[in-house]
Amino acid sequence: MSFAMSERGGHFFQSQSQKGPDGAEINRTEREIDYVLGSGEHARTYLHRGAGGTLVQLPLAWYSEKGGYWAMAPGYDRADHQDARRAVTYDCMFCHNAYPEIPAANAAPRSAPVYASVPEGIDCQRCHGSGEKHMHLARGGAKAADIIAAIFNPGRAANDEVCMQCHLETTSSPLPASIVRYERGSFSYRPGEALSDFILHFDHAPGKGYDDKFEITGSVYRLRQSQCFLKTDGALRCTTCHDPHNELHGEEAARHYTGVCRACHAENFARLVSAGKHTPSEDCVGCHMPKRRTDDVVHVVMTDHLIQRSKPAGDLLAEKAERRQTEATAYRGAVEFYYPKMSRRESDELYFAIAQVSQSSNLKDGIGRLAEAIQKFRPERAEYYLQLADALANAGRAAEALPVYEEALRHEPDSVAALERLADCHSALKQYASAEAIVARALKLAPGRAELWLQLGIARAGIEKLADAIAAFERASELDPEMAEAYNSAGAMEYESGDAARGEAALRKAIRAQPNYAPAHNNLGNLLAETGRFPEAEYQFKAALRYQENYVGAHYNYALALNREHRLAEARAQVEAILAIQPGSAEAHEFLGNLLAEQGELRGAIGEYREAIRIVPGFSQALLGLGAALTRSGDSAAALPYLRSASQSADPATRDQALKLLKGLEKVQ
Repeated sequence: MSFAMSERGGHFFQSQSQKGPDGAEINRTEREIDYVLGSGEHARTYLHRGAGGTLVQLPLAWYSEKGGYWAMAPGYDRADHQDARRAVTYDCMFCHNAYPEIPAANAAPRSAPVYASVPEGIDCQRCHGSGEKHMHLARGGAKAADIIAAIFNPGRAANDEVCMQCHLETTSSPLPASIVRYERGSFSYRPGEALSDFILHFDHAPGKGYDDKFEITGSVYRLRQSQCFLKTDGALRCTTCHDPHNELHGEEAARHYTGVCRACHAENFARLVSAGKHTPSEDCVGCHMPKRRTDDVVHVVMTDHLIQRSKPAGDLLAEKAERRQTEATAYRGAVEFYYPKMSRRESDELYFAIAQVSQSSNLKDGIGRLAEAIQKFRPERAEYYLQLADALANAGRAAEALPVYEEALRHEPDSVAALERLADCHSALKQYASAEAIVARALKLAPGRAELWLQLGIARAGIEKLADAIAAFERASELDPEMAEAYNSAGAMEYESGDAARGEAALRKAIRAQPNYAPAHNNLGNLLAETGRFPEAEYQFKAALRYQENYVGAHYNYALALNREHRLAEARAQVEAILAIQPGSAEAHEFLGNLLAEQGELRGAIGEYREAIRIVPGFSQALLGLGAALTRSGDSAAALPYLRSASQSADPATRDQALKLLKGLEKVQ
């Protein structure tokens, strides 16, 4: 994929495109840049305002390192990124801007982030609180002491909580790092109040390999690990070194920070220098708080606020590949309170349990703990029950989740989120008629929500209402023209219904909406292969596998297409790739057996068929394949029981072929 920035008539745009099988540009899209997020000290990222007041982060960003250069925004340095669809959430906006105006209907937990208006930059009130009374007194000629007392001054506070509201993030990886209290609005924090009355912070359990993470928003987190912080009982604060109204650079900054260090360490520093144990440096920070490349935003270099005795070994500025968390590499362990270290309220036991399960870090222990906490405190808000139900669903316990979703709805009957997740759960259990009814109920509350129409289409497809399913998918794509899933589902179903032209058109729209959406490439590849256009089909299959690692469906369909083209060795490689991912796939073993048999490798084919039957004892196609291979190898007696079993198959083609082979064997005998 290629990205470009451009300007026309004073407006700025970001575009992206690909090259098709013939090298020509395809899938070109362009979006206007409505906001620039970031001062440029480290980076700038670009936002596009979508229909209905949503904001999305665009994939290409600018970084100040190396004199300034273009590179992908965090999360986009990977083939399977979300394209230009990553929503700017309330969490993002909270720290990067003054408080926006949001619709009342979008203020509850799980609401889609919608912005009625967006201020252009951080203002005074983010650190000082409301200035209305302060300005009123100043304009009225009040006493200086009264004017000063009328506004919050973080410099006189007992802690760094005003700084911590944005600069304390224990991790940007799924954990969760923090939870805003459910009774609080996303933008309701006011400087001067206890931070934990608004938000609770969590961290990985110690000793699990996450103790030395260095991430972009972890300045306070790293500082609080420092001996200088720990041994001064918190007297070392952000404002000890930083004047929030005056940012220093270069030599001036080095002199200032060295002076701050020497205020405590001058005597010890002089003694070490005179003893030859320390260089007479005038840059304390350069060694003890060196600049490092962050783990999570790999194009940014920042000062490490962990004050260390010795500079860490290695090249701290070395290039890094963007990390990609998968199910295999995700953290699975206990989640601990970080700030405050102990909860302020007894009922915070609920939030502690939610922290274990909300991002699946500790489902095993967390589900029981949350269930017990709910039983103990009987909370009124539906969100607590939704969290428990989600945890059960995520743990593969969908049947147990159903009554908990119903309980959430008893607490909040008009919760679209609860209805949506309840319908998901019914679909997971293949209870599609129930899912359809529940989604219909949700659509009465939120008829313009594209995701619900997509969900309705899936439920209708499950009960074979294909025309109605296609109509639902099309309505979803009308409401959200960039919803690749809706185009893909409609396209696959149109083709299945016999309209290849409409199916192909919808699948191409899916790819244009999200060029790296692997399922659409796979489905289009399948359609093209089955309609005699193998060269482009191969291009689409390869794209699907490039964008989604371990995509079994794409490997399988690609193998089928290669087999039709009599490229048996390449088809075999695709099936072997499936077995490397899913060694227990009976279908893949049977498919590999067919390929080996076609290549004359009967011994290998017989082994694959036997393995397929071992995994699924009544697998009629494998029984047929094994009987046929044994017949070809000259062992008719061994073939007979397998062919007889295959002749009882419910599949007419398998049954007829088995009967034909049996008839031939009987003639020979």
